Amino acid sequence: MTIEHDTRPASPTRSLEIRLSGEGLVLREWTDDDLPAMADLFDDPDVARWTPLASPFDLAAARRYLEAARRSRAAGERLNLAITTDGGAPQGEILLSRVGWPAGTGSIGYVVGAAHRGRRLAVRAVRVMAEFAHTVAGLSRVCLEIERDNEASTRVARAAGFTLTGEPPKVVQEKGRRLSLLTWAHPAP
Repeated sequence: MTIEHDTRPASPTRSLEIRLSGEGLVLREWTDDDLPAMADLFDDPDVARWTPLASPFDLAAARRYLEAARRSRAAGERLNLAITTDGGAPQGEILLSRVGWPAGTGSIGYVVGAAHRGRRLAVRAVRVMAEFAHTVAGLSRVCLEIERDNEASTRVARAAGFTLTGEPPKVVQEKGRRLSLLTWAHPAP
């Protein structure tokens, strides 16, 4: 698999734009013009159940989320990219986070909008981001954290080449629920 990445000056407020392509996808940075699409993609019962995203997720929530994503990117903590097939309309999101992980380790998170599911977008985006994490971001360990009952994400993890680790589940409180997250790891190339 060949992953192309493009880093170039983006704007006076950000030094580099990141754009990844591979597996028939273009993963690109979110823009202000994407806010309505972001609200449409993320305001979904499945997204509310399986992710920490706000629910309901309206235009104001999208604006807050994009601002937080930009701050996290500037701090070197997270990289949030829109999942597209051609660099145009977003069909989901993929993110790489270093928050809460030891040096050399990061985690990937993803969301695919309901209208775009069933086309292996999540699997392909996770593969592209995992390769970027290993080869460009220099992470020796890339993980997914998945609730035991999230069968769709478990299928994505397996199809993207991740394996379940023997680590004890990570227990977190989120949106008033107690979650037990299993760790899946991707081998470095």
